[in-house]
Amino acid sequence: MNINENISEKKPSLSFVEQFIKEDLSEGKNGGRLQTRFPPEPNGYLHIGHAKAICMDFGAAEKYNGICNLRFDDTNPTKEDTEYVESILQDISWLGFKWNKIYYASDYFQKLWDFAVWMIQKGHAYVDEQTSEQIAEQKGTPTTPGVASPYRDRPVEESLRLFEFMNTAEAVEGSMVLRAKMDMANPNMHFRDPVIYRIIHTPHHRTGTTWHCYPMYDFAHGQSDYFEGVTHSICTLEFVPHRPLYDKLIDYLKEYDGTIEKGLHDFRPRQIEFNRLNLTYTVMSKRKLHQLVTEGLVKGWDDPRMPTLCGMRRRGYSPESIRNFIKSIGYTKFDALNDIALLEAAVREDLNKKATRVSAVLDPVKLVITNYPEGKSEEMEAENNPEQENSGTHNITFSRTLWIERGDFMEDAPKKFFRMTPGQEVRLKNAYIVKCTGCTKDAEGNVTEIQAEYDPESRSGMAGANRKVKGTLHWVSTEHCVQTEVREYDRLFSVENPAADGRDFHELLNPDSLKVHNNCYVEQYAAEQEPGEYLQFIRLGYFMPDLDTTAQHPVFNKTVGLRDNWAKMKK
Repeated sequence: MNINENISEKKPSLSFVEQFIKEDLSEGKNGGRLQTRFPPEPNGYLHIGHAKAICMDFGAAEKYNGICNLRFDDTNPTKEDTEYVESILQDISWLGFKWNKIYYASDYFQKLWDFAVWMIQKGHAYVDEQTSEQIAEQKGTPTTPGVASPYRDRPVEESLRLFEFMNTAEAVEGSMVLRAKMDMANPNMHFRDPVIYRIIHTPHHRTGTTWHCYPMYDFAHGQSDYFEGVTHSICTLEFVPHRPLYDKLIDYLKEYDGTIEKGLHDFRPRQIEFNRLNLTYTVMSKRKLHQLVTEGLVKGWDDPRMPTLCGMRRRGYSPESIRNFIKSIGYTKFDALNDIALLEAAVREDLNKKATRVSAVLDPVKLVITNYPEGKSEEMEAENNPEQENSGTHNITFSRTLWIERGDFMEDAPKKFFRMTPGQEVRLKNAYIVKCTGCTKDAEGNVTEIQAEYDPESRSGMAGANRKVKGTLHWVSTEHCVQTEVREYDRLFSVENPAADGRDFHELLNPDSLKVHNNCYVEQYAAEQEPGEYLQFIRLGYFMPDLDTTAQHPVFNKTVGLRDNWAKMKK
């Protein structure tokens, strides 16, 4: 796929996940209902990989008239925080999705506990007092059977008593666990008496110190799906080997709640797995993202170099561009590494339709229009967005002394240089045609000022003023602009696939991933914009006001360039 082709014009075929959903609905399974859920752990900020799951969970529910709930998988209080809960709510809303209800795995702690007690009573679970290292060693390998725990056949009454003790402040973390009694010879390692409860004394962000014993993910997840009435549990490929355990525990749960009125729970959630979203030049490991933040290698979870949704939002990515990108790459059963240039192409395509065009000069050199009256200024009309009907206009002030880009001038230019050079005419966008007459240099030979003369009859929009010149330059008036800080971003890592590189990921960080330019100028209209406004700096790229911006000190983040310059550099 050409990275510059229109992402939105690609029409992906129906994904295999949606095909399964359509089949189940047409067969009337689960009463013809569709209910999905997005189950994030509140132990970090969402990244674009989570966005792929969000688009499927919420998108499928929207498309097939179902419902999607949000459920926080808060079963490990050592890593969880309400800060993460709030950020997740904000990110999902920003992407444009609405949940039906909000649940927490902690809502079901008592139900899960009662179910675990039933499993012990039925001989399906036991308390093991071995260390985690001993348990891991006894599990064997996929080709050799495991060894049964010496506690596997302890009396039910003893396991019940110890399980109750596990949920007290006196129990020592790591001293004992509750394990499901499955099959120590099963080739699926997840069936070899998996741990389903462990002791944790860290206060929980919702339940405080009520609990000292917490369910493991595999025990809480499927049961929560069942309690809520989820029909399709959509997750990523690493959960394929977990699926038989997911189904087996639901078998037990259906047996356990057999006293409930028949038909009330006459359904079975179906687990479906798709490939994760991986991007070049970044990492999706939550552990590594945590390290980047805690070690100060980036400036927080919302650093615009991060693959987090809040980082992308701050950088200036639009939610529509992220959703379009995810549509374009689709959902498969095969892991892939997606080129980040495809994401940037989707961003570029979307912002072209919505970004307001403004003038900014990032590497300024002074241009003096020598025959323009001193002290005079004019208001020029600038179109906000030529791609958008009725987008309106704004004014930009023209005067005798302007800033232009240093790279737009060459004293000794080649034949095909159509910008500013002595003796050559160019148009100043929205203003006049000017002809360069010379330049001034300092003692080191650096150009400090350019001189030109304007044609008073060539103002944009004037009758007869549309004669052709080969170059058009952007500019700002030195007396009517605002000095600003511009932050330009590059790839966070210097290698294409950091996750596959054997070196420590710290060694792979790109030392030039952030460049800060302080001597930049923007027109007054641009300086008045606030974070959340999509802007195109004419001829330079897409930008957004940063959260650090103030009336006295505007700050802009470069979102993406007008073209894929990175791909050209690699060739």
